[in-house]
Order: sequence, then structure tokens, then C-alpha cells
Amino acid sequence: MYHHERHTITMSSTKTSQQALMPPATDLYYIDHLLSEEERMVRDTVRKFVGERVLPIIGDHFEAGTFPRELIPEIAGLGLLGMHLEGYGCAGLSAVCYGLACQELEAGDSGLRSFVSVQGSLAMFPIHKFGSEEQKQRWLPPMARGEAIGCFGLTEPDSGSDPGSMRTTARRDGDSYILNGTKMWITNGGIADIAVVWAKTGDGIRGFLVERGTPGFSSSDVHHKLSLRASVTSELHFEECRIPAANMLPGVRGLRGPLSCLDEARYGIAWGASGAARTCYEVALDYAKTRVQFDRPIASFQLVQEKLAIMATELVKAQLLALQLGRLKDEGLIHPVQISLAKRNNVREALRTAREARSVLGANGITLEYPISRHSNNLESVYTYEGTDDIHTLIIGQAITGQNAFS
Repeated sequence: MYHHERHTITMSSTKTSQQALMPPATDLYYIDHLLSEEERMVRDTVRKFVGERVLPIIGDHFEAGTFPRELIPEIAGLGLLGMHLEGYGCAGLSAVCYGLACQELEAGDSGLRSFVSVQGSLAMFPIHKFGSEEQKQRWLPPMARGEAIGCFGLTEPDSGSDPGSMRTTARRDGDSYILNGTKMWITNGGIADIAVVWAKTGDGIRGFLVERGTPGFSSSDVHHKLSLRASVTSELHFEECRIPAANMLPGVRGLRGPLSCLDEARYGIAWGASGAARTCYEVALDYAKTRVQFDRPIASFQLVQEKLAIMATELVKAQLLALQLGRLKDEGLIHPVQISLAKRNNVREALRTAREARSVLGANGITLEYPISRHSNNLESVYTYEGTDDIHTLIIGQAITGQNAFS
């Protein structure tokens, strides 16, 4: 760990002596210097929590295929659930603060960041943005305290990248709606108290709040996963599930609703992926310095240095992309294509970093003694969810050419 004060002294001294000190290997562009005191405090607080409470247990949870539910009260106690939302017991912090928290959580494990991201950006955000005042008052405070867990039901077994083709329906019946359909690959689904479910109605696609225990609503967890093992992934089933009409989100109609939620989640992923990449890079760097072959540390060999140099460069680029994205979001200037660009690049490069880092560790890289293969496996899912790499490529392509290549 290094301090902002040293960065300030270092950078000011270069103006007079023109002899810059070597920057830290994990912050080659002094990105720490670009953060405010509050932003550094949030980052360091979450980093400390991950180091003390997550890292000692996450490998065992990954191996067992279980989510560390015992950490939920502590995560809530840190104010991380819905931390970028205003009021209703939420912390109301900046987008950059939220991003830095995602970075540190995913430096621990993608499953942990996914839990916080789904709770805040996919479940709490639509209630906060599109819900009635009664819905906000009822759900947001307990969700911020971690007493109520939420999930987001959009993807279906036959409807992923094209959510408009969803088959889940909600038909009006007096003062109720009747839901029928299935949602798939739902993070937090098996432990959720409230599901934000998107369905086709006679009035277009609408969002509904479906409570656990509602007759006709059930869930089943996905097992035998090789990725995101320390995360709950579920299938949601709705069979003649009757919910009050008052449970419909009144503030949005059409795909704009769920897509705006996905943008919130994708924003956090752009930051989180850089955290996973940083962990892999740091582990590979430390290992290369201490692993001796042919009577020399392998860090002294050109091929290893090339790998480390590429990792370091891509980490700097990813962190700068995420930080600028956060500044744009805080200034109200963010556009979905900017989110797609950062999500696509940062996840793609984090996955490449994990694979290169694994090669530096050789056979040791495939064990849970080191976090690299765990991150690599997790990133395979992150590469796909909240918009696949291909979909984000087409979003960027349409933005810069004006041509729609989706159909």
C-alpha cells in the first residue's frame, strides 16, 4: 500500500529536479493521485474488508460451490448495498466511489461483486428509478440493510441477447396480473426475497415485483457450474402466479426499463474486471520474482517480462477507462456506448491477463492455493453476462457507423 501524499511529493519534485522516481508497479500512472480523499477512503475500506474477511474463505466457498451468506450483514454494514442511490437508507455516494467498491470486491471474487451489483444496480435501482413511493418505502430500506435480498429476472432459456423475444407474460385479471414463464441464469435467485421480473403485457414490456412465497413462484438453483461457483445462480419459474397490480413498476414501459438497469450493472462490471485483473497481475509479479529456475528468478527472463509488461499496460488502460467512465457518470454525461466500450475492453483484457498470469505460475496456477484460475473461470461468465462481448462490439459498431448490424 502506498499513500497519496507520496505521489504528490513525487510528482511535484519532478517539476524541479526532472528526475522522477519509479512509480509503484501496481500504479504506473499514479491513478491514486486522481482520486479524492473520499474515493480513496471507500476503496481502502472495501480493500481491507476483502483482505480480512473474504480472501481467507473464498477459495473454500468456490470449491464447495457455495455463496458466503454470512458476509451479507457486514457488506450491508459497510453501506455497499445500493450505495450509489439517494435516500431510503442508501449511502448516496458517487459513481466513482461505487466503481471503486466494485473493483475491490471483484479483486476478491466476481461472485461477491455480482451479489452487490445485482442487489444495488439490478434490483434496488429499478425500484428507486421506476417504482412508486410505496414500493420504495417498503423495499429499499431493508434491501440497503441486507435484510431483503433482490434479484433481476430478464434472461430466459431461449432469450438472452435478444430480450425483446422473451416469452414470459403477464395478463391483467381485475386488480391482479397473472405471470407465466421462466427466467434463467438469475444471480441471487435462490436466496432472493423479491424478484424484479420483466414480462410482456398487453401494454408492452413491464416490470413486476414478485415476492418469495407467492403461489406459483418457485426457483431452482443451477449446479455443476465451473464458473462463479461462489455465487447463487438460479432459474425462476412462474406458473399462473397471481400478483397485485400494485406490484407493477409504474414508471417505465418497454425495454428501456431493463436495459437502463443493465447499463447500471455493466458500469460496475467495467470497474470490477479491473480488480480481477489487478489481482492476477500482482500474484504473477510476486511469483515471478521469487520462483527460481536455471539459477535465476523467472522475472529475469525476457518472455516473462513481456507477459508482465502487457498485463501492467492493460491494467493501466482498464483503470483509466473505468475512472473516466465514472467521472462522466457523475457529471451526467454518460452514454450507453461508453459503458459498452469499457465493459467490453476491461473484461476482455482481464480474461487475457488471467490466462497470461496462469502461464507465469505454470502448474501452480491451476490450484486454489492461488486465485488466478478462480478469477479466470469467473471471468468467462463476466465475458458473457450483462451483454456478451459480441453484443457490445455491435453496440459500439452501430454508434460509430450509424448502421444497425443486429438484424
